[in-house]
Amino acid sequence: MDSPLCPYCGCSLGRLGISREDATAFSYEGEELLFCCQGCLDGFQGDPERYLAEIRELIVCPTCLAEKSRDLAVSIEHDGETVYFCRCPHCVERYEKEPEPLLARLAL
Repeated sequence: MDSPLCPYCGCSLGRLGISREDATAFSYEGEELLFCCQGCLDGFQGDPERYLAEIRELIVCPTCLAEKSRDLAVSIEHDGETVYFCRCPHCVERYEKEPEPLLARLAL
């Protein structure tokens, strides 16, 4: 499960404290995208494919909510799903102790 990323700036909406209801929504090629603000949506519309490509391989660490490139992240299996983390061992340890509240933050 991933926290939505603003397609323009690449920030995790969860880290920014922006709920799905408060995000700026925009439909692009049949998919609903969530932006942190109207300014990011305006910027995105100038070159949507570029910005989608830039965030395609980003993950959000469920513990610290940091955005990281998937190739720089570490992962574990949890309930049959791969969960990605920043490389901090503390983040994985904390998650393994109490994963559900941390996963809930990603769901917004």
